[in-house]
Amino acid sequence: MVNLKWLYSLSLICVCLSVLGLDSDESYEGTSEASFKDAVVYDGTQRNNGSLPQENGIRKHRTTLPAPMFSRNNFSVWGILKKCIGLELSKITMPIVFNEPLSFLQRITEYMEHTYLINKACSLSDSIERMQAVAAFAVSAVASQWDRTGKPFNPLLGETYELTREDHGYRLISEQVSHHPPISAFHAESLVGDFVFHGSIYPKLKFWGKSVEAEPKGTITLELLKHGEVYTWTNPFCCVHNVILGKLWIEQYGTVEILNHSTGDKCVLNFKPCGMFGKELHRVEGYIQDKSKNKHCVIYGKWTECMWSVDPQTYEANKKAEKKGDSKKPKSQVSQWMVPDNDDADDMPEVQETVAMIPGSTLLWRISSRPQHSAKMYNFTNFAMSLNELEPGMQDRLAPTDCRLRPDIRAMENGDMDEASREKARLEEKQRLARKDRSKDEEEWSTRWFQSGTNPYTSSQDWLYTGGYFDRNYSELPVIY
Repeated sequence: MVNLKWLYSLSLICVCLSVLGLDSDESYEGTSEASFKDAVVYDGTQRNNGSLPQENGIRKHRTTLPAPMFSRNNFSVWGILKKCIGLELSKITMPIVFNEPLSFLQRITEYMEHTYLINKACSLSDSIERMQAVAAFAVSAVASQWDRTGKPFNPLLGETYELTREDHGYRLISEQVSHHPPISAFHAESLVGDFVFHGSIYPKLKFWGKSVEAEPKGTITLELLKHGEVYTWTNPFCCVHNVILGKLWIEQYGTVEILNHSTGDKCVLNFKPCGMFGKELHRVEGYIQDKSKNKHCVIYGKWTECMWSVDPQTYEANKKAEKKGDSKKPKSQVSQWMVPDNDDADDMPEVQETVAMIPGSTLLWRISSRPQHSAKMYNFTNFAMSLNELEPGMQDRLAPTDCRLRPDIRAMENGDMDEASREKARLEEKQRLARKDRSKDEEEWSTRWFQSGTNPYTSSQDWLYTGGYFDRNYSELPVIY
């Protein structure tokens, strides 16, 4: 019998890839996917694609999807496995059964879920306090990945996504600027001119036998225009453990340095690896220092829970007290999860302690609770639930390349998995043919809203917004759907 866990573990690479959106457009030929006729169709009372009416002049966004997540239990495993043998990870196209109904362009828009932290930074007069808010925002940007096991759809070359949130005070545009390698660029700006937030994401994968490590390469830049400050950083590494055997689990780790190019202030955040005893799983710890390397505060917490700030002296005193207390405790036996039953699995800790607040700490950020029905909706947050919302009249003003108009994602969101699979295959074939035609004519792809250039603050290669998207001149855009 073919091990279904092995196949599903391949899909859980998507938890890394959900940061990256990496997949191939080399689709399976003749792969038989399940008939999803048994999928339950959501019968909620919301209308207009799940959106809610306006309240006090501000439109409320939908809080559910048109249909719940389908069952992954019934599909042809061997039909998929036999076509994966010997292929590189980037050459494996996962069938739609492993997707979630969002494009990767929408997925990176989830950076903006906690935009209130940027607005808070704009309102603060002290540079160290602004750095605290920016650091909390950088951590919150990866929080939506927790328990998200569905892979976002690969953006087609030239695909775009726009989002305007008047309630949060910003608008965003993103574009898939390259397909090989896959690169997604985004640009968000305050509606009142307070900030600009932009970057480009491209993946680098490593397979270590039992795990897959993903480094979401690319520079993230935040400009606080009122203060004349620019912050840059990169996201942490993401690792999916037990891609062959054992219980699948995720960790994010690595050092994230946030630099204020205007003041010289720096925040160094250590996303801690799980460690031998598992106590460090999801933990983040770091400090903020000025240009003279004087430490002003320590930041600690979990990217899945909350972040706190405390002065360094209090933090060190608390650490010493903890170590003294631990030394007096009797040595406990090694728990069962610490000793794997076999050499093939990296077991995850069964019990994860919550963040213990150090007296005198200031709360910087706490993760928003997910809706009760989130598990039936791909573990989406409330923010993610609204990203593919297509309101009446919106289609007339969107660019024809906007991923809300992708028929495969729309079909999946509506619970029609057979139609979604057919449309996904059609779009991938259309993209391949377009690439062949350009190759015959020796024609290079030309991006529309971003251009390759140098980040002026880091001197690294970046994709920079050229402007003009919201002028609504979409006459020369390619037909990609």
